[in-house]
Amino acid sequence: MFTGRRDFLMGATAALAGMPWLRGRAVSPRDTSAPIRPVDEPLREGNEQIAMLLYPQCTALDFIGPQYAFACLSGATVHQVAATMGPIVTDTGVTLTPTATFDQCPRDVDVLFVPGGTNGTLAAMRDDDVIRFVADRGARATWVTSVCTGSLVLGAAGLLRGYRATSHWAARDLLAEAHAIPTDSRVVVDRNRITGAGVSAGLDLGYVILALLRDQRYAETVQLMAEYAPQPPFGAGSPDTAPPSTKTIVEAMFTDFRAGVQQTLPR
Repeated sequence: MFTGRRDFLMGATAALAGMPWLRGRAVSPRDTSAPIRPVDEPLREGNEQIAMLLYPQCTALDFIGPQYAFACLSGATVHQVAATMGPIVTDTGVTLTPTATFDQCPRDVDVLFVPGGTNGTLAAMRDDDVIRFVADRGARATWVTSVCTGSLVLGAAGLLRGYRATSHWAARDLLAEAHAIPTDSRVVVDRNRITGAGVSAGLDLGYVILALLRDQRYAETVQLMAEYAPQPPFGAGSPDTAPPSTKTIVEAMFTDFRAGVQQTLPR
């Protein structure tokens, strides 16, 4: 009996092996400068250590989208890391449970991931313990990653200097104040830094990381399991396509956040 998504995925290996039409289909995702591994036979298992930061009032979907992808990595260990083992209440009221504290998290990790938010993110950027943890693990991590305004936490930890990076569109330009290079793309890979745009981009980022850690077919298999084929009901998912009045409303929501970031980022 399959006991979880990872077991189910690895159970599909036998079925996938021997399908010649699956071989040789390695195409790099848009905006990905790092090489995607060619398709291997069969689906591979690894032993990655993945640290996913949690902090009060982070955005739940920022965290859950990538977490779904990471949880499908057979053999990997996903650490949900916070300052304490107490429950973390996100900005939408969803409660998430840490599995390790900063001290308990492995010193060397393959992936460091930081979610975004608004008020919670500002508090994290001003929290010495959070920044110390992010800077320490990020200095040695194979991949340093974030979604949405989580990239500003990476910036506050000094991890984006000279790197191309993205964030939520309403805050992306603020990355320049962290000496990063703001880049308008859904997912941006610059060397070992991988950043995603706002909230839902975490789903895309998760699949990009799966392809880099394993290969494209592994990522495609998880994508199909999730039936991730977006067909949004409205064309308002980008500031380039949203009605001007809608864009104005969202920009106003970020006014205080932007001012707080400008006061917080080191010069």
